[in-house]
This record gives sequence, C-alpha cells and structure tokens, in this order.
Amino acid sequence: MLRDDIKAAQVAAMKAKDSGRTAALRLILSKVKDRDIELRTEGGAKDDDAMVVEVLQKMVKQRRESISMYEDGGRQELADAEKAEVAVIEEFLPAMKSEEESAAIIDALIAELGAQGPQDMGKVMGQLKARHGGEIDMGAASGLVKARLIGG
Repeated sequence: MLRDDIKAAQVAAMKAKDSGRTAALRLILSKVKDRDIELRTEGGAKDDDAMVVEVLQKMVKQRRESISMYEDGGRQELADAEKAEVAVIEEFLPAMKSEEESAAIIDALIAELGAQGPQDMGKVMGQLKARHGGEIDMGAASGLVKARLIGG
C-alpha cells in the first residue's frame, strides 16, 4: 500500500539524516491523516491508495501554485524549497498518461457514454475521474473533453 511506502521512506530518510526529505514525508503523512479524519466524520470510507493519491495530487497542485507566486515575487529560495517538496511527493504518485493516451481514453469514453455535446461534459468528466483520476491530469482533460464535445 502507498501509505506503507511513504512511512518506510520516512524511516529511511530519518536514518539518513535527510531533514528536508523527512520534513516533506512527515507533511505528506500529516495530510493523509487529516483526510482520514475528514472521511471518518463524513462516514464514508474510501479505497486507501486512491485517497492517498488524491491527497498527493492536491499537495502537488498547491505547491505548483506557490512556486509560481514565489517566482513572481522574486523569492527563489522559497520556490526552490517548494520544488524539493514536489519532487518528494511525485515519487509516490502513479505515472501520468501522456496527452495522446489521455486523448484516446477520452475519445473512447465519449463514444461509450454516447456524449453528444457540452451538456454531457459533467457525465464524461465524472466517469473520467472515477476511472482514471490518478492517471490523467484532470485540468488538461477538461479542456480536451470540452474541445471534443463542442467540436463534435
């Protein structure tokens, strides 16, 4: 399980006295535990690896936004720290599909669902996220789905 891999990496980082990596891994585990608590209060249990991937993707997105803001503000040292965290987080994310693979998946899903126009975008995006949420960049996928449905 992904959670166990992260814990093992944390132990290894602590033994290697790699403080930056240890801090990033502690942050990941903290966010995962926070999400566990949220799900417990909502009453819904979720597949553990899927939930961890979701948390990791959200963390990467937040850090990329921070990197952009830090670089725009001339704070390169903070941007570099965020980039180091992103590198650690991305180690545990599944490989993302290429744009061509994503387009093929989207085309197949549109055909399967019989989506005809923009009114079906929510249905297509919902199925795409449910089936391939951890493998496809959903922001880019949204643009591809929109182009396919409006153009077709």
